[in-house]
Amino acid sequence: MLFVFLVCGLLLYGIAGEMGSLIAAIRKMAAYAGAEKIYVETVLKAVGVAYISEFIANIARDAGQNALASKMEIAGKIIIMTLVLPILAMLIETVIAMLPGR
Repeated sequence: MLFVFLVCGLLLYGIAGEMGSLIAAIRKMAAYAGAEKIYVETVLKAVGVAYISEFIANIARDAGQNALASKMEIAGKIIIMTLVLPILAMLIETVIAMLPGR
C-alpha cells in the first residue's frame, strides 16, 4: 500500500507542471472573455477539489476501504458546495433584484 501512495504521489508531481500551464491558459481565456476573477478562481478550486477527492476515494477503494472512499466523496461534495455558496448567493440576489416590485 505504501508503494501505491508513492507511485500516486510521483504521478501527481509529474503532472503538476502541465496542470499549471492548463490553469494559466484558462485564466488567460477568462480574462480575454471579461469574466470576473472570483468566478474563475472559484470554479478552478471546485474542479481541483473534485479531482483530488475522487483521486483519494479511488485510492481508498483500491485498498479495500469502500466506506472511507464514500466518506471522502461526501467530504469533497461538501467542500465544493461551501466554495460555490458565495456565487449562489450572488445569483439569488440578482434574480431577486430582477423581480418586479423590488
